Amino acid sequence: MELLRAQNIEKKFANHLALDNVNVNIPENSIYGLLGPNGAGKTTLIRIINRITAPDKGEILLKGRPLQPSDVNLIGYLPEERGLYKKMKVGEQALYLAQLKGLSKRDALKKLKYWFEKFEIQPWWDKKVEELSKGMAQKVQFITTILHEPELLIFDEPFSGFDPINANMLKEEILELKKKGSTIIFSTHNMGSVEELCDHITLINKSKNILEGQIDDIRKKYKSNIYEISFNGDIDKLERSLNEHYELIDKTKVNGNKAVRVKLLHQTNENELLSLIIPVIEVLSFNEIIPNMNDIFIKVVNEHKN
Repeated sequence: MELLRAQNIEKKFANHLALDNVNVNIPENSIYGLLGPNGAGKTTLIRIINRITAPDKGEILLKGRPLQPSDVNLIGYLPEERGLYKKMKVGEQALYLAQLKGLSKRDALKKLKYWFEKFEIQPWWDKKVEELSKGMAQKVQFITTILHEPELLIFDEPFSGFDPINANMLKEEILELKKKGSTIIFSTHNMGSVEELCDHITLINKSKNILEGQIDDIRKKYKSNIYEISFNGDIDKLERSLNEHYELIDKTKVNGNKAVRVKLLHQTNENELLSLIIPVIEVLSFNEIIPNMNDIFIKVVNEHKN
């Protein structure tokens, strides 16, 4: 089922068209990647979903109905630009933000205790925010974003300021939130994180969405019929065994073994390729090369430069 739909969204600032007829459909209980180069319009769309600003045209639908002012309580938003008050004590501020989201003081304290212990930041409860490292402050803001258990969570570059260990911890928490029923919009430039976490993506470039769909479907769509073969034997014999339907495009190594990459041309398949090479070499591994999201991101954005 669909939780949120951005329908025909247009937004203009002075002479700049930030969003041009953008459509995004967010399935319920999914992690949805909102991708794009700097200035593409991602943050503007996120701000419209959060009712921080309004679209000039189009509308946001939540569960099939227009988004209402009261619906902001169903959303947790972690912006890229952090917004903690530096002179306030950490615990005091976390409690204040939790109560703003409708939690009672008693429930907020109970939940904050759990999360502060889980993230190992309980000794910082009475410290001022300005004493925290960037990563520590990010943990506090992550906690205050999810504490009221919203149906929709929006994370804009959530791993900024984290070392690899803490970034991995945060990824595990995001996956756990999905498991418990949350729907998550996830905006990042880290394509590795997109592949690890996201079910679906939309790529926005120059104010338009230019690519959308399930991650696996998109990666398969952009594959190039290239296979990597790790083997024992004479590489020259392997090369001579190939006919005009195949092109050897790279010689490399896989786990210390000799390897090549072969591109299938015309109407051929991997079984026909194997039948040619098995008589002349010992095949150790045979894998199709599926492009990663970073390669696809670059390719699609470059295709839409003009």
